[in-house]
Amino acid sequence: MIVTLLVSTGAAWESSALASLNEHPGVVVLKRCVDVDDLLATASAGQGEVAVLGAELAGLDAAVVDQLRQYGVRAVAVAQDDDVARARAHRIGIDAVVAADRVEDLVDAVVRGPGPALLEAPTVEAVAGLPPSAPPSGRVIAVWGPAGAPGRTTLATALAAELARRRMTTVLVDADPYGGAVAQQLGVLDEVSGLLSAARLVTGGSIDERFPTVQRRLSDHLRVVTGLPRADRWVEVRPGALTAIVERARSEAQVVIDTGFSLEQDPATDVGARPERNAMTLEALTAADEVLLVGAADPVGLARVARAIAEVHEVLPAPVLRLVVNRMRPSLGWREADVTSMLAGFGGNLGVHFLPDDQPAVDRALVAGRTLVEAGESPLTRAVASLVDAMAGRVAARR
Repeated sequence: MIVTLLVSTGAAWESSALASLNEHPGVVVLKRCVDVDDLLATASAGQGEVAVLGAELAGLDAAVVDQLRQYGVRAVAVAQDDDVARARAHRIGIDAVVAADRVEDLVDAVVRGPGPALLEAPTVEAVAGLPPSAPPSGRVIAVWGPAGAPGRTTLATALAAELARRRMTTVLVDADPYGGAVAQQLGVLDEVSGLLSAARLVTGGSIDERFPTVQRRLSDHLRVVTGLPRADRWVEVRPGALTAIVERARSEAQVVIDTGFSLEQDPATDVGARPERNAMTLEALTAADEVLLVGAADPVGLARVARAIAEVHEVLPAPVLRLVVNRMRPSLGWREADVTSMLAGFGGNLGVHFLPDDQPAVDRALVAGRTLVEAGESPLTRAVASLVDAMAGRVAARR
């Protein structure tokens, strides 16, 4: 016996659906819920097995579908006969979608689950009018580093600006769960967080169509998704949301992610109970094609880099790492070759690059609210350009 919950919205298909479900001997309609809140409250009692609802139901998103799944309730949606509604239903996690003019197939979907009578989910490319075989066009670069402000945000913004200067469309994503600084560094006055807005689009299943609305355009080739306005709002970014944002961005641009510093997991967190703060950083590293591990050139910074190398290998099976030693200066008393030799023992195939301690260039950019490239040529911008050249060489070698 399949115990079914039907969400009543007054849609034209509802009476036919209710009659079909009641006529089947193996289906019992337990309750007609009035909205999403009533549905979740009823599902939490543990009596329902399937929820039948309209794909356009107000408040229906990925979070609701996930919560139903935690209660052991499978969602079956009835959608109007258009690609956008069906695609959205599948994107928020509903596997079984029945056309509104084929309600007779609803019983099969409830009893047997997804089958040949159900509508196929159109691909994102088909919805957007793109050829189905169009591959992702951009690479994803995550800028990560240990605690102590080694220069993650400075490097991420400089790297994105250099890619844009080379006329490559680039999206800079501020994904620091401890509070983003990209907007402040670039002088972006944004009342609404781009990251939180994009995360809500992912939850609502509309990230593909509306992703341009959450970006700030800084130039013809550089766009920014601003970060968290306050550190405590990291809980609003659900697990998997950053991955979906990055995959959407890479479909049309190069992606640079400014990440947090910690990969530590919360031992007190129950699996699936709530998101972890550092999970966003781990998502960024997992989604990246290459990780730039940035650390300070002083003894404390290099010790932290060494521990970070071991840490990232514990959480990722085969990370593609490139070390960036920041604020290299003669007063430290060692040469670049000495630092390279010290770090060689932690990974023989790690590329090591050096950025000079060029505080005047950084100050000019910060005060003006501009990228380093916009603030004028300097030893630091030349070093970043050399880093991009080296990364392009690695990509060419792989291809």
